Amino acid sequence: MAVPLSQMFTVTKYVLTQKVKGIKRYPLVLMLEPLFRCNLACAGCGKIQYPDHVLDKRLTPEQCWAAAEECGAPIVSIPGGEPLIHPEMPEIVRGLVARKKYVYLCTNAILLERKLDEYTPSKYLTFSVHMDGLKEEHDRAVCRDGVYETAVRAIKAALKRGFRVTTNTTLFDDANPERVRAFFDEMMKLGVEGMMISPGYSYQKAPDQQHFLKRHRTRELFSKILSNRKPGWRFNQSPLFLEFLMGKREYQCTPWGNPTYNIFGWQRPCYLLQDGYARTFRELMETTDWARYGTGRNEKCADCMVHCGYEASAVEDTFSSWSGFGRTVKATLLPNAR
Repeated sequence: MAVPLSQMFTVTKYVLTQKVKGIKRYPLVLMLEPLFRCNLACAGCGKIQYPDHVLDKRLTPEQCWAAAEECGAPIVSIPGGEPLIHPEMPEIVRGLVARKKYVYLCTNAILLERKLDEYTPSKYLTFSVHMDGLKEEHDRAVCRDGVYETAVRAIKAALKRGFRVTTNTTLFDDANPERVRAFFDEMMKLGVEGMMISPGYSYQKAPDQQHFLKRHRTRELFSKILSNRKPGWRFNQSPLFLEFLMGKREYQCTPWGNPTYNIFGWQRPCYLLQDGYARTFRELMETTDWARYGTGRNEKCADCMVHCGYEASAVEDTFSSWSGFGRTVKATLLPNAR
């Protein structure tokens, strides 16, 4: 099982509590960005294109903890930039763990092995290592040779010390399905808890705009990758979201499911689009015109099938009815069923 029972129970209890209260829009995962600076310059990333005075800014531990409490989501994902660059990241993580938040610390793992002593293994902490395929594909994606091997060593070291470790993979138009399937085999051999996958989305600031996926191509690619799935593959994602990527399900985006807080405030409407910022989480939820976003509603959303918009949609499907729950059980136990 890719997700511990304690985490599954916490998320299930949280979602059902929102439904009992009649809350229509609720956050599932807080996307917490304490900084944008990174030690890589990936062609598909738009974060590091900011000027230096922005890249030098960081959220304080107190700001991070306040955002987590204000939002209330049971899971906190910490992307970047590269979070391990932040000198107070161990303190930030300790504070979130103390608040019993399930933390996914996203990292390219260049610094991970030397930083492990600063963290304590916990069911609440997972290192989510950015891996975009086998050595050739990953090093090309991050625009630096040797990063794949560094990440593999760091994963082994973290697992040896008892840390939870997952991988997160962004796939682009040039992905080779057979190579991606071979990559899944390698990650399972390493012993990671689970894998997260998502199609690349066109950041306007990203240097490489050529290889971002269109919606039809996303379905075609993920159908080839995920069909005839091997029993040993473990994905740390909703099985209905994986079916959505394959074109088996249709969902509308749930942008409020993964709200983003960073150095500018609460980002409207989601992690990927920047249509202004709110000062508070309540302001974000109450004053954002959510009807303006999603496929068929906004041209910027036309090709997006990314997890931060649609994973929450799949979770909502699971808990919206007994039939939705049944679909999830079936997709979990029989992933290759038609």
